[in-house]
Amino acid sequence: MRRRSTAPLFVALAAALLLLPGCLATRQYEAPAPATDSLYGTPAAELDSTTLADVPWQEVFDDPTLRGLIREALRNNLDLREAVQQVRVAEANLKEATGALYPDLFVGGTASYNEPSDNGPSAAGTGAVEATDQYSVSASTSWEIDIWGRLSSARRAQYAALLQTEATQRAVRTALIANVARTYYQLLALDRQLEITDETIENRQTDLQTVQSLKEGGAVTNVAVERSRASLAAARASRPTLKQAITEQENSLSTLLGRSPGDIERTTLSDQSLLDSLATGVPAQLLRNRPDVVAAEYQYRSAFERTNSARAAFYPSLTLTAEGGFESLEAGDLLVPGSLFYNLIGGLTQPIFAQNQNEARLERRRARQTQARLNLRRTLLSAGSEVSDALSRYRTTTQRIEARQTQLEALDAAVTQSRELLRYGEVNYLDVLTAQQEYLAAQLDDVNDRLDRLQAGVALYRTLGGGWDRSADPIADGEQE
Repeated sequence: MRRRSTAPLFVALAAALLLLPGCLATRQYEAPAPATDSLYGTPAAELDSTTLADVPWQEVFDDPTLRGLIREALRNNLDLREAVQQVRVAEANLKEATGALYPDLFVGGTASYNEPSDNGPSAAGTGAVEATDQYSVSASTSWEIDIWGRLSSARRAQYAALLQTEATQRAVRTALIANVARTYYQLLALDRQLEITDETIENRQTDLQTVQSLKEGGAVTNVAVERSRASLAAARASRPTLKQAITEQENSLSTLLGRSPGDIERTTLSDQSLLDSLATGVPAQLLRNRPDVVAAEYQYRSAFERTNSARAAFYPSLTLTAEGGFESLEAGDLLVPGSLFYNLIGGLTQPIFAQNQNEARLERRRARQTQARLNLRRTLLSAGSEVSDALSRYRTTTQRIEARQTQLEALDAAVTQSRELLRYGEVNYLDVLTAQQEYLAAQLDDVNDRLDRLQAGVALYRTLGGGWDRSADPIADGEQE
């Protein structure tokens, strides 16, 4: 007589356990709300929501050559390509964690032939034993029912880790755009310094000829001639240094572009335009715009869910296993109803002697969760400080450039007048040389000031979180599971 099936009992038990509330072991995640009102050093009430971070990078950098270099870097930069692969690793981890929530299934088949020994224990007292065949086709499955949310928390942790990795990729992207622009501007500044040096060399060659003529006329001594020659040599000596710096800067930019060292096509420093807006928005927008801040928040979320998973490990786990198929001694009878077999097993496991491991795991996860929360706060404070620094730097360099123009106009006039007076012997060459050196230093300082302002603009754009398209990014809209 066939025994009554117990399958309905297992199904009912599984259904009842699935209805048990997982909140007994896990907690609902709530995004942290760190204070942001004074991150920029200015009360948030005095700011509005307009922010430079919302402007596409193609509009911030209007130099066509620079835009082309940025596009090339976004295609070929090795750090960015590596970050893309890291996202794929996180996607695979999430896929693996998701699979743990569902039953696994294995299918197999066997065929065996058994030829016993005539002198073996199975033949004792009976004589020879006939050989036997055995055939089977079966499927087996195993399912750990996630009663307490341990597996679900692990999956949510991997999901948050994926979002963190994607945010980190965006941080690499924004940093790359900023680095290409900054390196490009440095290259243009070196070009301008080289132009100034070449102009200085040409002027000092003319001055040397003038001084030599004056010496022949007895208006100056040989000391003035030697001073003029030394001044010309000093200008010429600075040229190789600038050329080397240009080569190194081109090589650095080539590395960012993912290409071998070589010449970089470029425009001039005077062709670069300034930012149309210095709008920083309100500090709270950094939580949405800054990729590193977003990544830090997802890191905290992942740590929170891992703590949930560790807490759920204290509760019993329920595993259901099942196997069924066909088994027969004759191949022809394998698929007939009488060859059918199946079994169901339900196992309930409660940790007893593993408590120290579970407690240690939970303490470790809690500590890491606290670390992640502190890291989020530190990242946010650092972001606010960077915005404040970049904005202050931009304004300071603008003021410095305006003041420098008065200095340049005065020194230019002094150099022109002293050189004219030198021709008539009304001033000595030391006065001319002093005016020239002061004018050269002011010209180089002016180049550095303009470079500082351009780089401060780049820094402000990056620190506000510009450089990635939030409208095309599902995470920017707060996508949840």
